[in-house]
Amino acid sequence: MGDRILCFGDSNTYGYDPRSCLGGRYPEAVRWTGRLRAAGREVLNEGQNGRCIPRQAREAEALGRAVRGAAADIVTVMLGSNDLLQQSVPSAAACGKRMERFLSVLREEAPERCQILLVAPPPMRLGAWVSAPETLEESRRLAGCYQTLARRLGISFADAGGWGVELTFDGVHFSETGHRAFAEGLLDVLERPVE
Repeated sequence: MGDRILCFGDSNTYGYDPRSCLGGRYPEAVRWTGRLRAAGREVLNEGQNGRCIPRQAREAEALGRAVRGAAADIVTVMLGSNDLLQQSVPSAAACGKRMERFLSVLREEAPERCQILLVAPPPMRLGAWVSAPETLEESRRLAGCYQTLARRLGISFADAGGWGVELTFDGVHFSETGHRAFAEGLLDVLERPVE
């Protein structure tokens, strides 16, 4: 896969440091996007704290414009954790449906040569932000929903749940070690030939 990457996601893409109460970030060298940069990739970090899967077509259209403007070879999309945390009844299937609507528009808006890589976030664990068994179960089911969706849309898929990503005390955010493991897992995926 290509060298110029636009990374679209939530606080784990942004690099949020959960030890900070004011939305602070880990240093560039710690964040997984920074580690990709250090490995020689051009990276645009489009992570945003609290971001859910966009509901409006205009949000996918705006991302498509950003991808074109950046001349990105690949766009990674990793979202769904905030959706599960905010749903009254957590549902991986509902996240999959919303993601399908979003990615269907993005596929039309992004240049044909740009590869879309849907990344399933690592499953949550019990912690300060996660106490409901239903949330944990649905976060484990998310990867399967996304993999099925990626096959249907003909886009690439990666499951970060298999990369040994360590989460912090809140059960959601990557630790410094987790950022390193995520970067290593993603680099491995990026270095494989596109199927």
